Amino acid sequence: MPKYIIEREIPGAGNLTAEELKSIAQTSCGVLQEMGPTIQWVQSYVTDDKIYCVYIAPDEASVRKHAEQGGFPANSVATVQTMIDPTTAE
Repeated sequence: MPKYIIEREIPGAGNLTAEELKSIAQTSCGVLQEMGPTIQWVQSYVTDDKIYCVYIAPDEASVRKHAEQGGFPANSVATVQTMIDPTTAE
């Protein structure tokens, strides 16, 4: 199943409290539960003004539907074509 990187522009994201992040995560998980097992949130990276999320989903439309239902921005959605890491150099 394809993997996606979602860029969410959220001004001040890096200043969100643990409680605010927990609430966001709970909202996301609730929407995912309603959507069924074909879409999975892997992890997210919080920066100063953006959150980058990794999802596994059947298609981009599912990722965008999750964002819409959760009230999250999905400013850009990119399909991961392949992954590399330091072992790629070996």
